[in-house]
Amino acid sequence: MPTNLIKKVQNTVFQYNLFERGDKIVLGVSGGPDSTAMLDIFSKLRKKYSLELIIAHVNYGLRGRDSERDEKFVREMANSYGYPFLKLGFRKILKPSFRTENELRNIRYAFFEKIRSEKKFDYIAVAHNADDQVETFLARVIRGAGLLGLSAMRYKNEKIIRPLLNIPRSEILEYLKKNNLDFRVDKTNLESKYARNIIRNDLLPYLEKKFNPAIRKTIFDATVSIAEDYALISDLTEKEYKKLKDFDVKKIKKLHPAIQRNLIRKVLEEKKGDLQNIGAANIEEILKIIKSTKNKAQTVVFKGLKITRKGDKIKIE
Repeated sequence: MPTNLIKKVQNTVFQYNLFERGDKIVLGVSGGPDSTAMLDIFSKLRKKYSLELIIAHVNYGLRGRDSERDEKFVREMANSYGYPFLKLGFRKILKPSFRTENELRNIRYAFFEKIRSEKKFDYIAVAHNADDQVETFLARVIRGAGLLGLSAMRYKNEKIIRPLLNIPRSEILEYLKKNNLDFRVDKTNLESKYARNIIRNDLLPYLEKKFNPAIRKTIFDATVSIAEDYALISDLTEKEYKKLKDFDVKKIKKLHPAIQRNLIRKVLEEKKGDLQNIGAANIEEILKIIKSTKNKAQTVVFKGLKITRKGDKIKIE
């Protein structure tokens, strides 16, 4: 199993062009099973690919002594492998109830990017696995995501790479066991407190028991298929976007609905800087005023954006 897993990661690196020989990579390591396995795999691939590696760790301080033990564990791992160790810690931090998963994720990725940028490294490797992909998909289905959201996480997203994305958690645990590798366990993952934990601990086992024992693989395969479909729509959207000199209602109405929605997302992202908190309902609000046959000016306001239609022109501020 260990050799096969390393081979699997190498195939993923090749198939998705995750990095090149001689690249410099920041490894995001929490000390949990996934990131511990990723670190060990990269240590085995380092010489073959002439990689330079740095270990980055975030100590949110949310779990008291356990957080300190996680940091100590990762620091000692970094020393044993001979890699530099950089950490982000907090002297004062809000109570866990005030921190959403999204906020913690943003803190983590901002820290990783800061290291990558300052050290002039090429990529940031994070240890999401196939089970994480399935959980993300279900979370987005429940929240009401569009095609982009349902294609879930990508193997390579600009500077972020996910070399373990197609590997089930069970294989990762088997790899750790066969290589006698210790890892830290975040006990909060066992609590059905956050939405993701409820999906992991309650919903998925229920779906496996009542509907489909292979539901994880079924959903994972669906995310791959959806991602490929979305890539095609994204390419077609890009072509239309380049032709779009202004937001003209008549031109947009001629496009396929899937292209219309993606075009709107692209324009909103350009104006706002990101699509955070922009949901399918917001896109539909804009489509509604595009399709409207009323002659009077119409305005939609949400998430710090103001969208106005006057005649056949749409203005976004």
